[in-house]
Amino acid sequence: MSLLEIKNLSVFFRNEKGTDFQAVKNVNLKLESGKILGIVGESGSGKSVTALSVLGLLPYPKAYHNSEASIIFENQELIGKSNKELQKIRGNQIAFIFQEPMSSLNPLHKIGRQISESLEMHSLLTTAEIKKRTLDLLRAVKIPNPEQKVKSYPFELSGGQRQRVMIAMAIANNPKILIADEPTTALDVTIQKQIIELLMELKQRLNMSIIFISHNLRLVHQIADDIAVMYQGELVEYGSSEQIFNHPQHNYTKTLISSNLLLNKKEKYKNDIILKAQNLTVEFILKKNFWGRALQTLKAVNQVNFDLVCGETLGVVGESGSGKTTLALAMVNLLKHQGNILIKNNNSFYKHTKFSKDIQIVFQDPYNALNPRMTIREIIGEGLSVHYPQLSDAEKSAKIIQIMQEVELNSDWQNKYPHEFSGGQRQRIALARALILRPQIIILDEPTSALDVTVQAQIIDLLKRLQNKYALSYIFISHDMNAIRAISHRIMVMKDGKVVETGDVEQIFNQPKQKYTKELIAAAKLA
Repeated sequence: MSLLEIKNLSVFFRNEKGTDFQAVKNVNLKLESGKILGIVGESGSGKSVTALSVLGLLPYPKAYHNSEASIIFENQELIGKSNKELQKIRGNQIAFIFQEPMSSLNPLHKIGRQISESLEMHSLLTTAEIKKRTLDLLRAVKIPNPEQKVKSYPFELSGGQRQRVMIAMAIANNPKILIADEPTTALDVTIQKQIIELLMELKQRLNMSIIFISHNLRLVHQIADDIAVMYQGELVEYGSSEQIFNHPQHNYTKTLISSNLLLNKKEKYKNDIILKAQNLTVEFILKKNFWGRALQTLKAVNQVNFDLVCGETLGVVGESGSGKTTLALAMVNLLKHQGNILIKNNNSFYKHTKFSKDIQIVFQDPYNALNPRMTIREIIGEGLSVHYPQLSDAEKSAKIIQIMQEVELNSDWQNKYPHEFSGGQRQRIALARALILRPQIIILDEPTSALDVTVQAQIIDLLKRLQNKYALSYIFISHDMNAIRAISHRIMVMKDGKVVETGDVEQIFNQPKQKYTKELIAAAKLA
């Protein structure tokens, strides 16, 4: 008998204009006791909306279900239960791990307090017992120094540690079902591997059933017993993990499986150095004395040296805290640094000491990087006003339209705002903003980390075509080893602010020399 059964579930959202939107269309799913059900699909496919329906976490009454919808948990009908009744189930019998822990954790409360809240609500433990249980939970999810971390605020923890705290909160009352919504998105491959292994270990120890939601079908295939594939609100394919992965029936499932970034070819690049980084160092002051003198410092980037060749992509990999993004910010003078950055122009190198149109950056999260109060036209054309003030309005408009077409954006969208676009479209806008100045070098900081696998492949393909057309040089920073392998010609591996290994992409992947590089590549195979 199924532990959880979803029958004929449809979800609608009321629209002020009277045209209601159907986000989920007649979905039927089952979760067996002790099993893992994977739900995969791209953004907007209805994965999370389906999962949130289980615990009544949608914005009712704006959201509503069809009259035939049914969600049965241990012979209880969940649809129609009052909020008070559902509160007895939420976090107690069915727990939820949300995608972004930084948004889900209260920034004003220490993590020990946040874990203990669930115990106070659902258990009869004493204050002393709750304190002990909280520490035990932190140990169970392998948080280092739990006695110290229990007193920390969320911002004092790394991304992987925050996700472990979310897991600790979820398992606090030994739930029968754990719903994990994209629990590894935007985490380093080594951390992803640790989180997956932790969930599998807890599943066995606590005899939990898990609903694992992801856009990464290959990852879900590694851990799930059954897989449900959703597309545009519909369940398009459903079966055992092996059946779905090895014998897909629906075209969309086949697309997910074949969205392998490695299928794309990389063109050869010229052997002409365009950028030199010499002894690049970025130091942060951690502690000062009364007079402001540094007592404790951290070298986030430590004596880094590398060259970048015209038309080449240099992939930069490493875990969170390795110095990748700090290096990127220093390269565009957004962080104070020591050492030299030399850029070639007209057969001679000049020292990059100010903002230059020759080197541009595309940030990880385009939604935060794009000004929400500016139209797309204003965002893309902003750099023209700085570097080409002599251009007329007509000339600026022509350049904006041209670059939007280059990155495959409809030029009729110029007067729209960032919130009106998807993640992939916003990344194209950010790329257009960088490209319009015709730079020689573009730094791409995790440009595909939060995108669906199909959209990732589209962005990678676009970057390659633009590189070949304009002989662009890229510094491509990512924790996604598949993306790195797909686009890079050479790879630079960073750890604790230092470069530990550099080499040709195939040499790094097939014959890595350093233990740390081998660990990164081994972890990437799971994801």
